[in-house]
Amino acid sequence: MKLVRKPAFQLASAIGLSLMLLVTGCGGASQSSSSSQPAATPATSAPAAEASAAPETKSEARTIKHAMGETPITGTPTRVVILTNEGTEALLSLGIKPVGAVKSWQGEPWYEHIKDQMQDVTVLGEETQPNLELIASLKPDLILGNKVRQEKVYSQLSAIAPTVFSEELSGNWKTNFKLYAEAVNKQAEGDALLADFDKRVEEAKTKLGEKTKTQVSLVRFLNGKVRVYMKDTFAGVLFNQLGFARPAAQDKDEFMQVIAKEQMAVADGDVLFYWVSDYDDKDAAKYKDEWINDPLWKNLNAAKTNQVFQVNEVIWNTSGGILAANMLVDEIVNHFSK
Repeated sequence: MKLVRKPAFQLASAIGLSLMLLVTGCGGASQSSSSSQPAATPATSAPAAEASAAPETKSEARTIKHAMGETPITGTPTRVVILTNEGTEALLSLGIKPVGAVKSWQGEPWYEHIKDQMQDVTVLGEETQPNLELIASLKPDLILGNKVRQEKVYSQLSAIAPTVFSEELSGNWKTNFKLYAEAVNKQAEGDALLADFDKRVEEAKTKLGEKTKTQVSLVRFLNGKVRVYMKDTFAGVLFNQLGFARPAAQDKDEFMQVIAKEQMAVADGDVLFYWVSDYDDKDAAKYKDEWINDPLWKNLNAAKTNQVFQVNEVIWNTSGGILAANMLVDEIVNHFSK
């Protein structure tokens, strides 16, 4: 019996020491951003696995190729940490409640449309600055993040648990969704959800009919800045899939363009949807009022025909995941069915 207890004690001590070093600032993990990671067998389950190799443990590792290299993952992760808003929606749609997640861009701390599903989930800071110590304390067996947001802390995250990063945060959320589904060992379920979504889009496209010839403009008001959103944005990708026309100035495979007042014509269309990123200071709302009361704005075709509509930024832009995408399909159909 001593031969069994001694390795388990040594392993637990080593794990405790490693976590203590990480929590006290051991950010200098030497792992290369393009190297493979250890298999995703949770450290705390190692003694049990040695004692009884149960068939349901699924010891065979899957190798996940992602933005930072390749990561082997063993079995189906059960303690998942997610570091993007769109990734949170992906997990929830797959029936997975994360043990920890970065807070929503709006809400305290979650978006209204997901808050009921996120009860008791640990808040890990924001996408741009996740709390590494808190992540380590949750003892995850998988961390999902994004290269654009968290590339600088990838090595530290990888020292905590196997880590998989998506490449970009563009409007095409489906690419990231597929990666997340593969990482959590729910690829078949993910494919089915995407197929259902595409079917809904085709049904909506048929219902909309000739209305898809409407040139749709997408505008975002921030504090002291106005952005016109092109095709490679969350709402832009969906309007494109639905077959909607876009104004010539916005009919580009790009993300967005910042415009000055003298460029207001770029924002024009048959119908103009806008959202306001006022967050805490409300200065964006004041800036929006300044624009829409300007004579140049009032001369826009959409303004003269009363086809300017404010929409929910969360659903049209910031949440960026499969749940919001389904809600946006409904909103678009409802708007053009009036």
